[in-house]
Amino acid sequence: MSVTLPLPCRSETDSPQVHGISPTSTNPGSVGMVGISPAFNRMMELVMRVATERTTVLLLGESGTGKELVARAIHDVGRRSGRPFVVVECSGLTETLFESELFGHIKGAFTGACADKSGLVETAHQGTLFLDEVGEIPLALQVKLLRLLETGTYRKVGSTDARHADFRLICATNRDLATMVEQGGFRKDLFYRISIFPILMPPLRERLEDIPLLAETLLKRLAGGKNLTLSWEALTKLIEHPFPGNIRELQNLLERARILAAGDCLLPEHFPGLEPGEGGSAGLRLPWVPSLSRSACPVVSVEAGLSLKAVELRYIDRMQATFPGTRRELARLMGVSVRTLLRKIKEAVAARRETGCGPPGRVGQPQRWNGVTH
Repeated sequence: MSVTLPLPCRSETDSPQVHGISPTSTNPGSVGMVGISPAFNRMMELVMRVATERTTVLLLGESGTGKELVARAIHDVGRRSGRPFVVVECSGLTETLFESELFGHIKGAFTGACADKSGLVETAHQGTLFLDEVGEIPLALQVKLLRLLETGTYRKVGSTDARHADFRLICATNRDLATMVEQGGFRKDLFYRISIFPILMPPLRERLEDIPLLAETLLKRLAGGKNLTLSWEALTKLIEHPFPGNIRELQNLLERARILAAGDCLLPEHFPGLEPGEGGSAGLRLPWVPSLSRSACPVVSVEAGLSLKAVELRYIDRMQATFPGTRRELARLMGVSVRTLLRKIKEAVAARRETGCGPPGRVGQPQRWNGVTH
């Protein structure tokens, strides 16, 4: 007979050395930015440096890497956080529609213009204007955008009155704008105007350490009230996948797995068709998160007949062996003071010495996380 004690839950925001920003969103299931990988931390350092400035930012990266989420984070951390954040999807806009959407129009400016309309530049007054997929703007329209940025003024379609524009500009693209400039597909002057502070968005294949944190955050969004967990085998399968669709692909895979799973634990068979990448996860150090463990349900197993004190000491051993953070963080997680935790650790060490049993994992030894001894 055995008794299983579930490990206590822990929020992803308590994970050691994790950047977390949860941008304002109208979506109640919005997913914030989490990660511990070097690529993620380099990106976040640039984000935090430029967020409080007025400088124009250019986000460069593949589709699905979270460019709009980063743009929102820059807006929310910046000085214009209380003002509108306006998204302009540049792909597929015709010349007339682009001008009308961006600058607005007056009544009678063209067929169907039955009333005055405010443009997105006006809507973003004193806020942030986010031009998504700026590389898709046709060459003929780029000069109009350049004029807006250089003069700070614009005219509604059909009007001769110049209006003052006041907004912070953030652009994003998945295209190589420098190559487009060389090939004549993008204006050189506009390129230099918007690329004052470029930030490269790392693809998910360069953020393997972040997959457990991202998966847990996304599972909480997709769970629909269920306590979804991800088995270690399924997590390994995800880490070995190259993710050409990046975070958006990860979200789609988790949503499909949730539907395929009969219970609350997502297993490898719930992720059919995943192809392993070239790198793999050998030697990769992953963060500890409660729903992403080496078993579908992380437990502490004890034999019947043990005293409550023995069960408690074994529980302390288990937590010490699996938790990668500092002892202060572990004490907060367990709901005790650091002094109480240290006393119980000493009791566990003394009990092992009496029984002659060696410590499991790192119990009784200095803990390390990212090279820092605690």
